[in-house]
Amino acid sequence: QVQLVESGGGLVQPGGSLRLSCVASGSIFSIYLMGWYRQAPGKQRELVASINSLSANYADSVKGRFTISRDNAKNTVYLQMNSLKPEDTAVYYCYVRVTIAPSTGYWGQGTQVTVSS
Repeated sequence: QVQLVESGGGLVQPGGSLRLSCVASGSIFSIYLMGWYRQAPGKQRELVASINSLSANYADSVKGRFTISRDNAKNTVYLQMNSLKPEDTAVYYCYVRVTIAPSTGYWGQGTQVTVSS
């Protein structure tokens, strides 16, 4: 079993920045994939960014503004969010997949990000 604890959400003005963190703990030998999804009210959950050992992947809406990174020694994934827009407002969820198999995926509890003046 894997537990995920997210932090770093909050209220920020348009154009501002936030950094989200997610720490994974539990029965972990290695982690294949780490990522962030978000869900705005009335919308489906969508991928924001993901990272494995080879590359990072971003949603078109956040390219050039968000940066995902991971610290394998700490089993931690980060999401640096710059130039935030009101449409970035959502609950952000950490996602971890221990192996390539989707059945080994785990979700965090979510952290609220609100971009408003």
